[in-house]
Amino acid sequence: MDIPRIFNITESAHRIHNPFTPEKLATLGAALRLERGTRVLDLGSGSGEMLCTWARDYGITGTGIDMSQLFTEQAKRRAEELGVADEVRFIHGDAAGFVSDEKVGVAACLGATWIAGGVGGTIELLAQSLRPGGLILIGEPYWRRLPPTEDVARGCLAGSISDFLLLPELLAFFRHLGYDVVEMVLADQDSWDRYEAAKWLTMRRWLEANPDDEFAEDVRARLSAEPERYAAYTREYLGWGVFALMRQ
Repeated sequence: MDIPRIFNITESAHRIHNPFTPEKLATLGAALRLERGTRVLDLGSGSGEMLCTWARDYGITGTGIDMSQLFTEQAKRRAEELGVADEVRFIHGDAAGFVSDEKVGVAACLGATWIAGGVGGTIELLAQSLRPGGLILIGEPYWRRLPPTEDVARGCLAGSISDFLLLPELLAFFRHLGYDVVEMVLADQDSWDRYEAAKWLTMRRWLEANPDDEFAEDVRARLSAEPERYAAYTREYLGWGVFALMRQ
């Protein structure tokens, strides 16, 4: 069980696998007013930066599940590095359908709502692990402005314009599902740059170290295309944020 190899290559040097900086992740933790001992579930936990830093800074405990064996190993090392290995645990597995045996105060899925067929299904899944009065965290893209054509949407790596909503529409969608939006922290172009541009150096270093790998041609093609694609499309049209929800 693992994610497609290209992600393990391009994001192997990332600690945060979304367009968030460490500062924005810290801002989110502070904004949620986390109490010491709060249990957090993170589906699609990547390299564990959210759980590890929040355990260090706010005294939470938590469990993360991710399909990438590489990222899960990185998360465990990060927990050891920050001295929180007794407070957080990381499971290499499929987060789809995962429900915690013990109810949690925060149930999160940041940037992986495909695990339950989209935002609505992921909220339903997270709610099964949540204690009454707890918070659901959803990390999701939205359109900063509508792409003028379907080709532009595909340039943003969306399947179509209809894949994402404008920010007011996304907030209204949460309300229609029966949730209050009680906090949000949004990516900006700088945090997008840090997420996307960091991949380019990683790909170049990987190509230098693996010139004869059967995947090298694919990585070279991606490195050649990505800077211009990102600058023309994703950077201009696509937003991303984490939204804190509470049941109405």
